[in-house]
Amino acid sequence: MGRLFGTDGVRGVANADLTAELALGLSVAAAHVLAEAGTFEGHRPTAVVGRDPRASGEFLEAAVVAGLASAGVDVLRVGVLPTPAVAYLTGALGADIGVMLSASHNAMPDNGVKFFARGGHKLADELEDRIETVYEQHRTGEPWARPTGAGVGRVSDYAEGFDRYVAHLIGVLPNRLDGLKVVLDEAHGAAAHVSPEAFARAGAEVVTIGAEPDGLNINEGCGSTHLSLLRAAVVEHGADLGIAHDGDADRCLAVDGAGEEIDGDQILAVLALAMREAGQLRKDTVVGTVMSNLGFKIAMEREGIQLVQTAVGDRYVLESMKAEGYALGGEQSGHVIVLDHATTGDGTLTGLMLAARVAATGRSLADLAGVMERLPQVLVNVPDVDKSRVSTSPELATAVAEAERELGATGRVLLRQSGTEPLVRVMVEAADIEQARAVAGRLADVVKSALG
Repeated sequence: MGRLFGTDGVRGVANADLTAELALGLSVAAAHVLAEAGTFEGHRPTAVVGRDPRASGEFLEAAVVAGLASAGVDVLRVGVLPTPAVAYLTGALGADIGVMLSASHNAMPDNGVKFFARGGHKLADELEDRIETVYEQHRTGEPWARPTGAGVGRVSDYAEGFDRYVAHLIGVLPNRLDGLKVVLDEAHGAAAHVSPEAFARAGAEVVTIGAEPDGLNINEGCGSTHLSLLRAAVVEHGADLGIAHDGDADRCLAVDGAGEEIDGDQILAVLALAMREAGQLRKDTVVGTVMSNLGFKIAMEREGIQLVQTAVGDRYVLESMKAEGYALGGEQSGHVIVLDHATTGDGTLTGLMLAARVAATGRSLADLAGVMERLPQVLVNVPDVDKSRVSTSPELATAVAEAERELGATGRVLLRQSGTEPLVRVMVEAADIEQARAVAGRLADVVKSALG
């Protein structure tokens, strides 16, 4: 069996790759593994379970709840809420397990299962590996230990989760948003109600798009992966800024008043300066990934802020932050972690903090984001290839070495396999956009021929 867990939980086409049986089995396995690890510490365990609005989330939620309850875990269903809300509530309610059903920015037919440990933290790799092992042992015939009678878990709805999460968001803001007009693109996803409510309670005038989820339209031509609607809406409404989330709202991209994109690196730059000014940027350090734009690194060095770079994936950013005590980190894609207030990327919190900086300074978002200049960066996704061989193909290694010689000190090349989709990502950075495109195109062709 190949590894089920990717960089962000278990994902696949719902009812094909990710079946009810798999979701149930993984949930039971997770309960057994965490019990073996001493997580429950002799008490009756509790789990928080939430989902995004995908239609498949309805039957997958039922499977996860059934699995957990059958393993003796009491379940609190919080309904449709963002991933960071489930993480927050897992910690705030003292739950032993959190489960989020979402495929984030993926298209509607996909779905996913993501587990959180006590405190709302993502599971360590070794625990995920153990869950897979236990699940596979059961699938091939080894029986579960099953409680009976009063030992089975009880299931209840926790409707207070919405208000409790919104109150948390408002409570950590440094200032109100009065006087700002903000357009929110909710991707017809998990934050369709939470994010507008939070911005409105914080004092902003709110215009929403992509906020009518029907179970089938999540991420469809909107949200953080499709910014054109948000750009147009910000200009049309004369808004100060726009905020775009993905399906589970753990990421945030922005648009300034002129409709220009503000990516995750620029958001991190703005928040890093704001947090340093407030004495909250511990060790004057921000954590990014190897995908961080070179312009971001240059800007942080100029401002006297250190940039620590990790492998791609917000879990690796978070690991570095926790290990070294850093307060801020994130990815160019818009996963931003403010560790004093969240255990994972939180798109709504990020958007609120960005808007709060605009309100506090009286400066436009474009002006604030101008602290860094993005160097041209081209990203090409190459699907339908054997992504596992991206680091071992001699043909690919030769092509990368040639590209690096061509770019010299003014650019760089990065090839990596996606942790959530069956493709290889080719990234090329150069001082000239046309050179970056040309090199990326050639490398993508080599990936297809070498790994196809």
